[in-house]
Amino acid sequence: MTETERKRVVIVGAGFGGLAAAKTLGNTPVDVTVVDRRNYHLFQPLLYQVATAGLSPADIAWPIRGILRDRKNILMLMDEVTGVDLDARQVICTEHRLPYDFLILATGARHAYFGHDEWEPHAPGLKQIEDATSIRHRVLLAFERAEMATDPAEQERLLTFVVVGAGPTGVEMAGALAELAHRALARDFRRINPRRARILLVEAGPRVLAAFPEELSQYSCLVLEKLGVEVRLGQPVTACDEHGVEVGNQRTAAGTVIWAAGVRASSAARWLDADADRAGRVKVEPDLSVPGRPEIFVIGDTALVLDDSGRPLPGLAPVAKQQGRHVAELILARLEGRPTRPFRYRHRGNLATIGRNAAVIDFGRIRLKGLLAWWVWGIAHLYFLIGVRAPTLVALQWLWSYLTFGKGARLITGPPPGSSAPQPPEAAPATDKPA
Repeated sequence: MTETERKRVVIVGAGFGGLAAAKTLGNTPVDVTVVDRRNYHLFQPLLYQVATAGLSPADIAWPIRGILRDRKNILMLMDEVTGVDLDARQVICTEHRLPYDFLILATGARHAYFGHDEWEPHAPGLKQIEDATSIRHRVLLAFERAEMATDPAEQERLLTFVVVGAGPTGVEMAGALAELAHRALARDFRRINPRRARILLVEAGPRVLAAFPEELSQYSCLVLEKLGVEVRLGQPVTACDEHGVEVGNQRTAAGTVIWAAGVRASSAARWLDADADRAGRVKVEPDLSVPGRPEIFVIGDTALVLDDSGRPLPGLAPVAKQQGRHVAELILARLEGRPTRPFRYRHRGNLATIGRNAAVIDFGRIRLKGLLAWWVWGIAHLYFLIGVRAPTLVALQWLWSYLTFGKGARLITGPPPGSSAPQPPEAAPATDKPA
C-alpha cells in the first residue's frame, strides 16, 4: 500500500476499547487519529479507591500521548466530538472535522437515573476522575461537618452514607466506605466517633452482585454485613434530594448519596441515526459494524452485543478491549483482502472485591472467595494497569494501606468548609466518554 493509498482510521474515545484498537493499529500501514476530550486514559475499575481516599487520581490515569508515543502512525487530538457527517464521512469536532475511511466509536456510557435526572446533583455516579474527587470531597467533608455539628440528629445525618446499586461498583464502594469510617478514620476525631457511621447499600433486585453465582452473592452479602454495611434488597429508591433518600416508603436522612445503579450509552446512536435499545446502545452487526455502514464500528458500553444465550455482554473492560482488538484486526484484514470473522467474546471471569481480605471471583467452573480471591483480584488489577511505574505505586499504596489501615489520599479539595454543600462538576456530555 502506497502513501497515497493509506486509509484513515478515526477512533473516538481513548478508554479500554478505543485504546486497544489504537495499539493494535499502531505501526501498521494506516493513518490513525485518536480523539478524546481528555488527555488521559483512565483505569475505571479503581475509581472507587480514589473516591474513598485509597489512591490519588495520578495512580490510575496516564497521558494518552505517552501510551501511544511509539506508534508513529497515530495522531492524538484532544477535542470534543459532537456528531458524524455520514455522507461526507467526517467526524464533527468542536474545532474541526476529521475525514475517515473507517470510524471506531468507543464513546462509552454515563450514569442513568431511570427518568429522574434531577437526582444527579444529590447522588453523583462514578465514571470519571472528576466524579471520584467530588465523591471524596463529599465523604471527607461529611466527617468534618459532623465534627463541627452540635445537633445529634444532624451529626447522624452527616454520618449516614447511602450507596444505590449493588453491582460490583456499589459493593466495592460500600465496603471501602465502611473500612474508611470504621478503620482509617476511627481515631482521627474528638467529638464524633466515625465507627458510628452508617453505610447503607440499597438494591432494587433480590441480591447483591446479581451477575455472580448465588453462592458468591450470598457470601458477599455476609461480608458486607460483617463490615457494618446495612444491605437493603428488593427496595428501589423512590426519591432523592439534598437531605437523603426514600427507599420504598421509608425515608432515610443522609449526608452523602452515591449512585451505582445504572448507565446509559453515549450519543453515538443519535449521531449515526442507528437503531438502539432502551439504554441507548447501538444494535451492531456480528462483526461490530453498524447495519448499512460497514466502515463504521461501535464498541464497548456504546454497543449492544449479545452472547450465545441472547443476553447483552456486560459493560466491562475485558469486553471493550477484546472488541477494540477485533475491530482493528478486522480493518487490517479487509485492507489485505483476508477473510474476516464475527466477534466472539472470550469470558475471562468476573471479579469483585468487598473489603480487606475478601473478594469473589467467578471463572465459570472455578469459583473463589475470601483471602485467595482478594489476592487474585489485586494481582489481576495490577497486571492490567498500563506501564511499570503505575503498578509499582499502586502496589506500594495497597501494601501500606493493608498494614496500617491508612488512607493516603485524604485531601479535601474544592470549596472551603464554610461554603455551601459541595456540588459535583457539571456532568460531561456523553459524547466523549471512553469505553
